[in-house]
Amino acid sequence: MQSGRTLDTAIAALDRALRSVFAPARATRPAPGSPQQQDSGTLTAAQQRESAALMRVNHSGELAAQALYHGQAAMARSEATRAMLLEAARSEADHLAWCETRLAELKARPSLLNPLWYAGSFAIGALSALAGDRISLGFVVETERQVEGHLDDHLERLPVGDARSRAILETMRAEEIQHGATAAAAGGERLPAPVCALMRSTARVMTGTAYWV
Repeated sequence: MQSGRTLDTAIAALDRALRSVFAPARATRPAPGSPQQQDSGTLTAAQQRESAALMRVNHSGELAAQALYHGQAAMARSEATRAMLLEAARSEADHLAWCETRLAELKARPSLLNPLWYAGSFAIGALSALAGDRISLGFVVETERQVEGHLDDHLERLPVGDARSRAILETMRAEEIQHGATAAAAGGERLPAPVCALMRSTARVMTGTAYWV
């Protein structure tokens, strides 16, 4: 019975990975911003490149968030924790689709290293879950806290005229804060400072690389 459940979990995890990395992202909600904000013609070429680079980073970040939640859900000890993580992953799937849509509007591509970001993040999520559900939920709290800071930085760096990207990032920011609050309320433990520092360093590698590649 246990081996059958393990196999089912592995198959489901592989299916999520393939869909996340290789299939077009599909949103259950429309992308934030009005249709008029889809036109990037008001941006200069340099501004459009900057917006595209920032949205490529956010697209990679949302893919990594999906992978983290999928890895944590695969190793979660309680069904309640697993259900909460998969629900958060569904919200992140909308964020991923919105960023993908905006990249297309800006005539830009996602990061070429997305399969690597997914695989690494899935492994990190699974490892955090092996430490127990409370540690895993604490990992969500700290991840979302750092994502909030990252989005604040991008909102400051976005060209003033890019209202469409701004609307997307502001909605994402509000929902990431909610994910962190939900994980904290569910019993997430505060992580040690060295772990938080390592998480920041790892995130800087991804965001710095995805900006260009």
